[in-house]
Amino acid sequence: MVRMPSTDQYDMHTPALTLTIAGSEATGGAGAQADLKTFQELGTFGIVALTCIVAFDPKDDWNHRFVPVQADVIANQLEAIQADYAGSLKTTKLGMMGSPETISTVATALRNQEWDHVVLDPVLICKGQEPGHALDTDRALKAELLPLATFTTPNHFESEQLSGVTVRTLEDLKEAAKRIHEVSGAAVLAKGGMKLDGPDALDVFYDGETLEVLSAPKIGDHGVSGAGCSLAAAVTAELAKGATPLEAARRAKEFVTEGIRQRVTGNTPFDALWQGGLRRA
Repeated sequence: MVRMPSTDQYDMHTPALTLTIAGSEATGGAGAQADLKTFQELGTFGIVALTCIVAFDPKDDWNHRFVPVQADVIANQLEAIQADYAGSLKTTKLGMMGSPETISTVATALRNQEWDHVVLDPVLICKGQEPGHALDTDRALKAELLPLATFTTPNHFESEQLSGVTVRTLEDLKEAAKRIHEVSGAAVLAKGGMKLDGPDALDVFYDGETLEVLSAPKIGDHGVSGAGCSLAAAVTAELAKGATPLEAARRAKEFVTEGIRQRVTGNTPFDALWQGGLRRA
């Protein structure tokens, strides 16, 4: 007979659980891989349900090769996850969906339980998709996932699409954040990043009461792969650990800034954020 150790031999601290529903990005710079690394770095137990597979094509200027995961496979993943962690999994991050069918499948699964936090990284388009297909996905995301979100992290392009505001200045970004909150009810972290003029990378947090500009000096001349995914994942991890939305936004900004500072270089025309940046900050 195998004798199990008594429970007093273990540290009874249980990490917060964080689920990402997102696509795989084969080089590890973005997508579910970036999410899981971020969850681990910030001390949560990461879980993933894959929605698609993205592999850059080195023979075609590193353009995206996009393969969706079948809807029934997505549903099976989420059924297993939600059954295993019923009652304890309360925080999820939504990343690349890729199709209206995937969005509908995910939305159905989300509605099967109550959530404390649903963090939506509203990825509206992936290179390699047909424009018409991307537009359908955009509409489905706004109709089915945005209403379920408690926090959303649109980038410059996504902020324009979700708000209807042309974002050229910080004041424009503030207005976009307010409008996205009005239509969704979610806390918003609208990312100006490298797109706004000036020496600083500016993001705007707005939750209906508090508006705060998060600022850090720009690092380099170009964006890096995985910054948006990692920011949303960091928000997710901090919320799961009990932070307020504003605290989570501030911590995520710090996490991503240091990850960009210590970026990883490969043969793609863009670098990748390193999720371990805070270790050396």
